[in-house]
Amino acid sequence: MYARRRHVYFAMMGVCIGLFVLAWGVVRLWSVPAAVGMCVVAMVIPPVAAMIANRRGPDDRWWDDPSGDPQSDEWWDELDGKKRPRP
Repeated sequence: MYARRRHVYFAMMGVCIGLFVLAWGVVRLWSVPAAVGMCVVAMVIPPVAAMIANRRGPDDRWWDDPSGDPQSDEWWDELDGKKRPRP
């Protein structure tokens, strides 16, 4: 699952760079407003790509990981009814 999100991220960033290069290398010769519009679209892609790359999948059980604070972990385990071996 992680590899798929990484591939989507790099594809989106490639499209972003491609839009910038195409806009100012080719499209601006015919239409500056179109080139600016392409750059605005390219400007929106990186934050969206970061959100897609960093979202949690249904199999990511980050809430079950120990926090590193033994007292807090013990308290949460007590609430959840779990028994974890102490190190």
